[in-house]
Amino acid sequence: MAAPFRRHCEIHGPYAAARARAEVHRLAHEAWLAGGTVEQTVEDDAVLVVSELVGNAVRHAGGACSLDLSFGPAGIDIDVSDPNPEPPRPRSIETTSEGGRGWGIVSRLTSELTVQGHQRGKTVHAHIDLGS
Repeated sequence: MAAPFRRHCEIHGPYAAARARAEVHRLAHEAWLAGGTVEQTVEDDAVLVVSELVGNAVRHAGGACSLDLSFGPAGIDIDVSDPNPEPPRPRSIETTSEGGRGWGIVSRLTSELTVQGHQRGKTVHAHIDLGS
């Protein structure tokens, strides 16, 4: 595999997380067609991470975000940018809570998870190592 494979899309609305999951599957398929390998567990982890990050961006940042994916020798990089400058806030969770577990799940599935604010809002960056 010579160069990383990349995908970018602007997504919004109630099907944003589904679109993001489809983009991960397309990225993995493109890599496979070119002779690269994305292990199923890595693809599954990336699908869950984009679902959480995009779902949170749509829910908490005005309904629209951009998704950038990159697959290369080191793993899969996921960047979700939205117009809300506020960083994600992990919540304390009761066992009966219906939500609030996503950030913890994402942090366990990724080897790198950062939030960078900028003039247009913020970007959440996640990296999933190959074979993780």
